[in-house]
Amino acid sequence: MNTIVGTYECKVDAKGRLLLPSPLKKQLAASLQDGFVLKRSVFQPCLELYPMAEWNVLMNKVNKLNRFVKKNNDFIRRFTAGVKVVEIDALGRLLIPKDLVVFASISKDIVLSSAVNIVEIWDKDLYEKSIDDATIDFADLAEDVMGNVNDENDELS
Repeated sequence: MNTIVGTYECKVDAKGRLLLPSPLKKQLAASLQDGFVLKRSVFQPCLELYPMAEWNVLMNKVNKLNRFVKKNNDFIRRFTAGVKVVEIDALGRLLIPKDLVVFASISKDIVLSSAVNIVEIWDKDLYEKSIDDATIDFADLAEDVMGNVNDENDELS
């Protein structure tokens, strides 16, 4: 798994194309040949850009679900709704399909935000609202999520 780093502000043109920032394009260089999958986020009003290798790892997990269990089948259908295979062209542009632009309420200004091994694509205003969400105390969230994680090699945690 490759870790992607950074948060980048950029613009989308009227056709839904965005020019990837150079530092992000360099991080994704190894994935350019294989392409990417773009999908709706499950929890947020944003899009998720998966390098094809990362998508395949995720799909291997999803494919282990028993499709004769209705809940599993419903999950798979909704999880893969709107999924698109996309490529980055020779100029470093990515075309966001219209239905995904609508889903994520993308206007002109966007934020590309790394999320470990994928890139989230946000409308800038929605991204700022999600980061500034006063209902979530980040210190409490960090303690809840990471407070009990201990690295066996690091006794300081």
